[in-house]
Order: sequence, then structure tokens, then C-alpha cells
Amino acid sequence: MTQSPTRRTVLLATGAATLAVGCSEYGNQNSDSGSSSVQAGTELAKTSEIPVGGGKIFKDEKVVVTQPKKGEFKAFSDICTHQGCQVTSVSGGTINCPCHGSKFNITDGSVANPPANSPLPEKQIKVSGDSIELA
Repeated sequence: MTQSPTRRTVLLATGAATLAVGCSEYGNQNSDSGSSSVQAGTELAKTSEIPVGGGKIFKDEKVVVTQPKKGEFKAFSDICTHQGCQVTSVSGGTINCPCHGSKFNITDGSVANPPANSPLPEKQIKVSGDSIELA
């Protein structure tokens, strides 16, 4: 003798499936893990455009350039390592993801605030005079 599932079981299963699909899609707007089709040598900015103690996000290039100390420039992927959302701001010494509140240090991309538990991958840049280019 087989029993039909109860209404509660059907509702719970449907809700769980909906939640799983919703969560798996949430971070996939940029699921390429920071890869970019931008060529090496592409100028990103002038050094004067990157604030000391802050940074600037280059959305199309999927790169964040920071200047932790005057004259020291760093670059990282702008794709959060938690669920693949694109970071949207640089302030207070951190690169900030809007999806779940992860924050990354502008000096080395390390996690300053979870839920991310991996640092932002570093990107290679070249500073020539007052120009910052992808290396």
C-alpha cells in the first residue's frame, strides 16, 4: 500500500526547490569568475583618478584598482568570491559586495568581512607615468 504525500510535504518540497533555484541564480549574473575579454595594455585610468586609501571599479573590464598608499596601485577581480556578484563600491579601506555584505581589503584583496572566505584574485596592472594599464 502506498501513501500519497501530504499537502505539507508537497509545499515544503516546492518551497525548497524554489529556494534552491533562486539561490543558485542569485550570484550567477557574472559567473565567469572575473575573466575578461579586455586586452593587456588597455588603459584603465590615470593615476589621479584612483583616490589614496580607496579605489575605482571598472565594471566592463571586471577589475577594481586601488591605491592603498600614495603611489602604490593594486588591482583585483571585481567578482565576489562568495557567490559571484559584482562588487559595487570601494570605501573605508574595503572593496564592498552588495549581495551579502562581503568586504575585501584594498591592500591585498583579503577578506575583511565574511561571508566570503577567499580573497579577490589579484589582476596584473602596469603603471607607466600617469597611466594605469592592464598587464
